[in-house]
Amino acid sequence: MEKIRNPKSQIANRKSQIEDDRPREECGIFAVYGHEEAAKLTYFGLYALQHRGQESAGIVTSDGRHVVEHKAMGLVPDLFGEEVLSRLKGHMALGHVRYSTTGSSLLMNAQPLKIHHLGKTLAIAHNGNLVNARQIRGQMEDEGSIFQTTTDSEVVLHLIAKAMKKGLERAMLETMSQVKGAYSMVIMTEDSLLAFRDPHGFRPLCLGRLNSGYVLTSETCALDLVEAEYVREVEPGEILIINSQGVQSIRCEKANRKAQCIFELIYFSRPDSTVFGQNVYLFRKKQGQLLAEEFPVKADFVMPFPDSGNYAAIGYAQASGIPLEMGVIRNHYVGRTFIQPSQTMRDFAVKVKLNPVKELLKDRRVVIIEDSIIRGTTAKTRIKTLRTIGAKEIHLLVSCPPHRFPCFYGIDFSTRGELIAARKTVEEIRDYIGLDSLGYLSMDNLVRSTHIPREDLCFACFDGKYPVPIDETFSKFCLEE
Repeated sequence: MEKIRNPKSQIANRKSQIEDDRPREECGIFAVYGHEEAAKLTYFGLYALQHRGQESAGIVTSDGRHVVEHKAMGLVPDLFGEEVLSRLKGHMALGHVRYSTTGSSLLMNAQPLKIHHLGKTLAIAHNGNLVNARQIRGQMEDEGSIFQTTTDSEVVLHLIAKAMKKGLERAMLETMSQVKGAYSMVIMTEDSLLAFRDPHGFRPLCLGRLNSGYVLTSETCALDLVEAEYVREVEPGEILIINSQGVQSIRCEKANRKAQCIFELIYFSRPDSTVFGQNVYLFRKKQGQLLAEEFPVKADFVMPFPDSGNYAAIGYAQASGIPLEMGVIRNHYVGRTFIQPSQTMRDFAVKVKLNPVKELLKDRRVVIIEDSIIRGTTAKTRIKTLRTIGAKEIHLLVSCPPHRFPCFYGIDFSTRGELIAARKTVEEIRDYIGLDSLGYLSMDNLVRSTHIPREDLCFACFDGKYPVPIDETFSKFCLEE
C-alpha cells in the first residue's frame, strides 16, 4: 500500500506545481446495470467524463457473485486496455474519475473504494465533499474504527457498514441522516446499484436507460456516447435501488431548498451536457449575450481564452455584432503530466498551453471573454504577452461575478486569502492584470442566463451564503493532519 507522505510537505509540493489559477475539477461517476459489456460501456462513459478528473480512474464489476476491480493513477485510455477490460467481467459496473477535493492524490484514495463486510461487498464512487467528515471520522476512530484512506468518501462506507445489520436500505437512510454537505454517490453490491444525492442536490447525477438495462452518470454527455436514453435526474434526497426487481425509489427527508452548484454550469460540465435540466452550451452562450448588454465595448474583435471562454464569446460576438476571432491557439496535447518548468521559466507552463496569433493581435482593440478569475496570476501572464506583441487595447470580461469565497462542497478553490477578488476591488484587479477595462457579469444577469429558479442554485463562492453550515477550518488535507 502506498504510504501517506507528510501532509505539510505534500501541500507545499502541490502549491509549487500549480500551473495556473483555474478552478480544479471534481469527480465523475458512471455505472451500468444489466448489460453484458458493462465494463466496456463504463470505460466509454468515463472517457466522456474525463474532464471532471484526471488524477486517477477505477472500474469495479460484478457478475452477481464475484466482484472484480481495477484502478490506478492516470487517464482513462492509459489505464484500461483490452486486456484489463476483459478481466472485468459482469453485467454490472461502477466507474469513477477523480480529482482530489478531500485527501491527497494517491492510489489508496482512488475510487471506487471497495470493502467486504458481513458477507457483502460494497464499492462506492463519490462526487462532492462532506463538510462534517472530520468530525464523524474522529468520533469513529475514538470508537475503534480503522480508516485505510484520507478521503471523506470512506466515512460513508463506515457508516453504512455500522448499520448493515438493519438492512442495506435502512443503513443508507441512517447514513444520509448523518452526513452533511455535497454528495452524489453510487454504491455497488454483488447484485445491486444504489444511487443517492444529498438533500440540496449540489452535484449532478442522472438515470439513463439502455435496452433493458440502466445507466447512472454525472453528466448526460456520457449517456450520448453509449447511446443510452436519458430518463431523469436522481432527485435531491432520493435513493435509487437498481437490481433484478427494476428501479425502486426511496425518499429521505427533504431540505428546505435546492442548492445546485452554479459553477457546474459556468465551468465544470461539458457544453454538450444538460445539467440540472439546463443545457450547458445555451447557458454559456446566454452569459455572453448578457455580458454584451451589460458591458458594450468598442473593439476590433472578440476572442476567448480557449476553451473556457469559447461559448460565452460566441454569445458576446453575436449580441454585439463584433467579429469573433481565435486570437490565441490552444495546444491540445499538453496534459497534467507535462514536465514542470524551472523557476527561471516560471511563465512557460502557462505559455505552452496557449500561443497568440501575433499578426492578428498587433495594433488591435480586443475584448477577451473568460469564465472566471481565481488568483489572477494566469490572466496577468497572458495579458502581459498580448501587450508585448502589440495589442492596442485589451478589455477583459468575465461571464460570472467575482469569486470572493472558497467552496466547501466539492470544488478545489483556493482559500479565501488566495482569491484575488476577496482582497482587491475590480479596479485594483484591472490594474494588477494590466487591462484597459475589466467587467464581471452581475449576479442578476447570471441568474437570467439559466431558466433554473434563483432559489434552487448555490452561489456561495460569490456571496458567501453557504446553504449547509461549514467548518471554516476545513482544508483539502485535513484528514491527513
